[in-house]
Amino acid sequence: MLSGLYNYWIAILLMAIGFYIVIAHSNLFTKMVGLNIFQTSVFILFISMGKVDGGTAPILSDAYSIYSNPLPHVLILTAIVVSVATTAVGLALIVNINRRYKTLDEHEIEQQELEQE
Repeated sequence: MLSGLYNYWIAILLMAIGFYIVIAHSNLFTKMVGLNIFQTSVFILFISMGKVDGGTAPILSDAYSIYSNPLPHVLILTAIVVSVATTAVGLALIVNINRRYKTLDEHEIEQQELEQE
């Protein structure tokens, strides 16, 4: 029973890993990697839910009676494009933060901000 749901277990494991990386690390680049791992797990989860056993493409024919819904896959394609764009913006912000503070560690940035006040 559980062996047939391995893709859901992989998605849950990747979610936990990505969430842990975001929470546990103070390096901004590492947090960005954790967010990307988390986003990928969501993509895997939605694609897994869109799969229908024995289903085929939704082309009407008398030979087929079970169809897979293509909507989750199309939505994930859109989400991937948005993910790439937000990653690019996040990395650009990280580069600018590194130029200003000469570090990517959250604690050091907060320390520098407190010293400037």
